[in-house]
Amino acid sequence: MSAHFTLIFNLADSLTGSETEFSGIPLIDFLRLRVTPSDALRLPELFADGYISVDDAVVAADFTLSTSARICVCLPGHQEEEVNTRWRLLWQNSELMAVYKPHLLPVSRTTRNLYNTLISLVKRQTPYADARLLHRLDTETAGVILLAKNAQADRRWKPRLDQLICKKIYHAWVEGVPLWRSERMECDLAERADSVIRSQVYVVDDADSGLYIKPRQSKTAFRVLHSAAGKTLLECRLYTGRKHQIRAQLSYLGHPVVGDKIYGHEGRFYLKRIEQGLDDADFQVLGSRYHRLEAVELELDVEGLAVQIMLPVQR
Repeated sequence: MSAHFTLIFNLADSLTGSETEFSGIPLIDFLRLRVTPSDALRLPELFADGYISVDDAVVAADFTLSTSARICVCLPGHQEEEVNTRWRLLWQNSELMAVYKPHLLPVSRTTRNLYNTLISLVKRQTPYADARLLHRLDTETAGVILLAKNAQADRRWKPRLDQLICKKIYHAWVEGVPLWRSERMECDLAERADSVIRSQVYVVDDADSGLYIKPRQSKTAFRVLHSAAGKTLLECRLYTGRKHQIRAQLSYLGHPVVGDKIYGHEGRFYLKRIEQGLDDADFQVLGSRYHRLEAVELELDVEGLAVQIMLPVQR
């Protein structure tokens, strides 16, 4: 954490689109679209106090952008948790983009981070200041995620997401070596009224049916890819998209995801993290600082055009 937080905009290094899209825009208009509403209100004060510069020179609010400007906005008193911000573009068309999200990077604002999030980074580092998330990944989960470039594309594609995404594949490193080479699991998943961890979901047991909150059907196909040192890399094909689906099902099968604080070790590391934080010894027991789950493949049907987006296998 630091006493000040600085936003950097390198227009010449914009990761998608053309740098000329920024040329001639008043700086304050550019920034209003890329900071939080509360920070947008204090932009005049930040300009007046010299906290905003272009190419290392303090500028006024009406400064006109060039194609290669490097903009720095210092936010005094603001703090953010340091996370891996190295997202990357994997595929795009005129309306959509698929990007890679690193482990531990939240997709959207949290209580700790407003700017060190995937959607904020995309808005800052591309011409698409109105980009929208079409779906989500947990903060600790890495991998392929699909975004709309603007509100119009979001309205068009979000209601059709089940038709747009034809196939979703994850890879998970799990504890132990399964006795099976492949396993298909179909079950209802739900939160429980008596759960110590409110966000945890469970495989529904008919014997305790009264404890479950809004059970939903789920289906996943698992396949062993590789085993080493008492751990196994699984391919996980999702046929439904329920909350914590892969993690809850694998825990039920006796092979929790490595590093999973909720579904491994009976959840005690999740509770300890809330109460007092985790140390290096805890992470050594967990086997990782984050759960080892990654979305590695999306297959899309973009109006009849098949698009396959894949990451390399990590071993």
